[in-house]
Amino acid sequence: MWYLAGFIAFVILISIRQINQYQRGVKYRFGKFVSILGPGWRLVVPVIEHMKRVDVRVRAVDVPSQEAITKDNVSAHINAVIYYKIVDPNKAVNEVQNVEFAVSQLAQTTMRNVVGELSLDELLSHRENASQRIRQIVDELTDPWGVKVDNVELKDIVLPEDMKRTIAKQAEAEREKRAVIINSEGELGAAENLRKAAEILASSPGALHLRTLTTINDVSSDESNTIVFAVPLEVLRAFERWNREQK
Repeated sequence: MWYLAGFIAFVILISIRQINQYQRGVKYRFGKFVSILGPGWRLVVPVIEHMKRVDVRVRAVDVPSQEAITKDNVSAHINAVIYYKIVDPNKAVNEVQNVEFAVSQLAQTTMRNVVGELSLDELLSHRENASQRIRQIVDELTDPWGVKVDNVELKDIVLPEDMKRTIAKQAEAEREKRAVIINSEGELGAAENLRKAAEILASSPGALHLRTLTTINDVSSDESNTIVFAVPLEVLRAFERWNREQK
């Protein structure tokens, strides 16, 4: 009797399997899938049953650098990182041999295809859109494997040296263009202000005289300056009228 109780206790002890919080257990009986086991201590009968642990945490997989050709026939080396997690351990174990390798290979192929649909300017200026497109395709294709793709980030886009020089020249030309536009807008604004000032001085009697006196006062602060004062025509006419009156 004691031998039987000891044997049963021994079998129970060796049947205990611990599943951590971040794991799930895929349980088989006689080689056939039975159930998914949650965290805690679980009984797995030796010989008859078998369990495979599956990590359900988010995984970050580095997608190796790939040479891709854009829509406008520019060759570029691109690498990315993909974040995914297993939401169905049964499918992740029973539907695909190596889920991490399969996701990585699928991401590489999808990345080349998506880049081929975009021009170089679209790829560089809308990198987030390309990432979202890759994530959407990979997430849809990996759904039968019990995988949920959270995010895809394009890390580096390496261009050929001649293309880098071309882009640098284009950027320099764009900066010069903006500088010319800003300078011309400033000159246009200054000319408009001068025109308005001239109209105001012309329409206000004595305003031009006052402006002349103000200018003389500004330049007279330096004794080395030589001032040539132009007498306004109105003053000369005033003297002419005074002479006629005296006569």
